[in-house]
Parts: sequence; structure tokens; C-alpha cells
Amino acid sequence: MSAPASPSVPTPAPVSAHLSASPGGSGPTEAELLDFVRRVATDAEAVASLPLDPEGRTWVQLEGPGGSEAWLIGWPPGTGTGWHDHADSIGAFTTAAGTLKELSLAARLPTDGWKTLELTEGIDRSRELTAGQGRAFGRHHVHEVLNESTTEHAVSVHAYYPPLPRIRRYSRTGDLLRLEQVERPEDWQ
Repeated sequence: MSAPASPSVPTPAPVSAHLSASPGGSGPTEAELLDFVRRVATDAEAVASLPLDPEGRTWVQLEGPGGSEAWLIGWPPGTGTGWHDHADSIGAFTTAAGTLKELSLAARLPTDGWKTLELTEGIDRSRELTAGQGRAFGRHHVHEVLNESTTEHAVSVHAYYPPLPRIRRYSRTGDLLRLEQVERPEDWQ
């Protein structure tokens, strides 16, 4: 998920997760985050609490499990995140309504010290996630999430642990991936 620049909707009361952190106090695992987003995605009341805007994405922050950051996001037709990663956070997301497409790279990229990388052949992945489908991912996962529908909103649930320390945004032209910007939480206020 790309962290929103500024919320365009009022934030309702947080949705609670009744999930404890992993043994040793290290926070929730990828599997626990995926379980959380799947449960929230089936909560019709939580999903209906999200106002949908035909012009731009909308979101509400949720109370994630074990200190994680969580979001319910509305995607108007034709919207997407652009290529990005979530730095040192693990995460999970599930589509609650509509269909989302995830484009990702099946390679671990260097975390720092580069501006442009030439990607090797065969690392591109694409998945279509309809309502109820989701996935978890590890640290430094580079992806782009899209609502390719021309008529239908999509809604999804996302969770990250630790809460997003930064997001790196990329542009992509063919096999070239270029680091464009690094955003920190204070940039999203």
C-alpha cells in the first residue's frame, strides 16, 4: 500500500483485532497479518463504513494486531499505487470487494545505495485478487496495486508491521527500475 498523503474521509472508530503478538513480543507474523486482513474483509459493517469517492482513493485507519498499522482502502475505477515498497515492514492485504491486480518483482532488491537497477528477465509476477483473496509479503517487497476496472470500485484491507517507517517509490520503464522518492510518515500528515 502507498500511505496516503492526507485522509480525504473522516476516520471512524478503529476496528479492533483480537490477536496477540508473536511469541517473544516480536510483533505479528505475516500469517497473522493475513489472517487479520481476511477477517476484516469479511466484516460487512467495517467495509460499509468506508465512504467511496469516484475521483480518488479513500481510506480509514484500523487498529491492527500487535501494534501493526492497518488500513481499509477504497479504489475508484482506474486507480493504483505506482511501484513502491514498504521498506523494513512485512505486510498483507486482502480484497474485500471488487478486483485488484498486483504486479510484483520476484527478486530481493538492494535496500539502499542505488538509484537505477536493470531488472532481469522472468522476475515479473502478476496476480488478480478478487473479493476474499489476499496475500502476505516480506520486507522490501516491491509491487504495484491496481484497480483496472472501468466501472467498479474495489475495497481492500492492508496491515504492516512494524508500522511503516518509510515507503520508497519507483518508476519503471521496461527493465529499468528507478528510485524516485523516499517518503516517511511525517510526509503523509
